[in-house]
Amino acid sequence: MSESRPSVLFVCVHNAGRSQMAAAFLTHLSTGRVQVRSAGSAPADAVNPSAVAAMAEIGIDLSAETPKILTVDAVHSSDVVITMGCGDTCPVLPGKRYLDWPLDDPAGQGVEAVRPIRDAIEQRVRRLLAELLPEGVSSQTGSSHPGPSSAPIHTR
Repeated sequence: MSESRPSVLFVCVHNAGRSQMAAAFLTHLSTGRVQVRSAGSAPADAVNPSAVAAMAEIGIDLSAETPKILTVDAVHSSDVVITMGCGDTCPVLPGKRYLDWPLDDPAGQGVEAVRPIRDAIEQRVRRLLAELLPEGVSSQTGSSHPGPSSAPIHTR
């Protein structure tokens, strides 16, 4: 990893839903042990209100977050780059680990439609965190909220 702690960049087109939720989960679950960034290739003016509401339901506040533009510097400063629908606009740099998480876009969706996306993101973030910090996630195996992802996640 590039520093004493790993760094992750979450990227989606508008940086208003999926990447914001993923960054918030990783920030919350890693308790400062991972440097977290998020950005978008064509940032929206504000974070998706349904994403804000879905995260608020589980005690994570996105209301002060703002979408940010994707820069080559952000990619360069990250060990892992996770794309969520930005396509060919994401710069590919040597030595970076790239993952693509195919997730439904919450844009224009109500909170009911965003909840399963939120839960899928949480599961993926927990698996990523177990890879990045295998020694420090045993106390964080359960879900932070009730619902479909409340069972501990088992990785292969």
